[in-house]
Amino acid sequence: MMDLVESRILDSNAESLGVSVASLMDNAGAAVADFLSERYPDQRILFVCGPGNNGGDGFAAALRMDPSRTCVAMLKKGSSIHSDIARERYSLLECDIAPYSSKLFDGYDVVVDCALGTGISSDEVREPYRTFIIDVNSSGKPVVSVDIPSGLGMDIAVIPRTTLTFHDVKKGMDESNSGEIRVCDIGIPRDAHTYVGPGDMLRYPVPDHHSHKGQNGRLMIIGGGPYFGAPAMSGMAALRTGTDIVRVFTPSNCHDIVASYSPVLMVTAIEGASLGPGSVEQLLVESRNYDCVLIGPGLGSAPGTLSAAREFITGCKTPMVIDADAIRVTRGMRFTTPVVLTPHQGEFHELDEGGSDPGTLASSMNATILLKGHEDIITDGHDLRLNRTGTPAMTGAGTGDVLAGTVAGLMSKGMSAFNAASLGAYICGRAGEIAFDELSYGLVATDIVDRIPIVLREGLD
Repeated sequence: MMDLVESRILDSNAESLGVSVASLMDNAGAAVADFLSERYPDQRILFVCGPGNNGGDGFAAALRMDPSRTCVAMLKKGSSIHSDIARERYSLLECDIAPYSSKLFDGYDVVVDCALGTGISSDEVREPYRTFIIDVNSSGKPVVSVDIPSGLGMDIAVIPRTTLTFHDVKKGMDESNSGEIRVCDIGIPRDAHTYVGPGDMLRYPVPDHHSHKGQNGRLMIIGGGPYFGAPAMSGMAALRTGTDIVRVFTPSNCHDIVASYSPVLMVTAIEGASLGPGSVEQLLVESRNYDCVLIGPGLGSAPGTLSAAREFITGCKTPMVIDADAIRVTRGMRFTTPVVLTPHQGEFHELDEGGSDPGTLASSMNATILLKGHEDIITDGHDLRLNRTGTPAMTGAGTGDVLAGTVAGLMSKGMSAFNAASLGAYICGRAGEIAFDELSYGLVATDIVDRIPIVLREGLD
């Protein structure tokens, strides 16, 4: 079962894999037409279509029906159709086309609901869709909804006899609100779901126009000591990913170096030359002021540091990304707050004493594991995604810190651990590909940071 956003994600990912939206629309139309011919042979069919791709599916289906027994009722003018693909299928129609009116119901035996699809995010159905929903629900006609009943999850919705849904059942659908549910295969390749793709950018938390400072993510980073570049790169990656506020808590010996990296990084010194037990209580108190904590970049592996990291991680109630040396202290833990672990192969094998697969370990720890590799594996023990963006040039120092900062930035903006890990891996790998096109094997981690906004622009525009 998938949510409505995932349906749109799959369409976009399928297109990136070479399956065009036009093919998906035609396949959807064929599935609808086949069902209508089977269930309602020789009956008169009224398609009620909106201007989006849900309406386009209706046009594609109507093209396959006997035009003498078919009518397309438009809820909006044909000139308002959103996509060229849907507009082309509309232009090929040979059946009657009429402006929507409830009077049309009298002349037809079956109503096909193609008004609103999965692209609607409002809570309230607006006109002219509202009038159509009221009319059709009181018409007494058998109704077939295409993909989802129009208005599903909103304040008013079509109650169909049958719903023909594509690829998988959508969340919220059941017999009471969708009637008989039939799942239709329209040719979406398996890889569109298995691999993170450009469609997953639809999950990115775009800021509300009325939001204020801090409402789009507050991230705390605990890192540095023996290494100062790592927390700085993580912080800049999070900022480039769109996090409002990033504050790095780092040992006093490298405070000034980290602070000099960029004027937009906020940096707070903690006592000593490395993270130690004496700082844990202060950091736990501070963590309550943030939406996410990233711990690990540049901390090193001194026994006192690892002991302090274990104490902090055990006591922290804020969602966390745990990276680098901090990963090793989590062995045997089971988390009660959202957590992403970002091991490479060596760290994973050290973490996993039993030699289990990532999904089994993630389930036992109640965490999301982002196992870095040629193909990143992202799993929470229930769902699994793979990511293949990236380049062999991304093996240099700091690339893992950039990834950790990106994932933590997305979590701070409200994404779930699993979705943040999946999208973060895609964004970093894609930024690396863009950098590689310009710099070849000479790219360094900061080049990836600088190109994260390009990935956001190409995925969100």
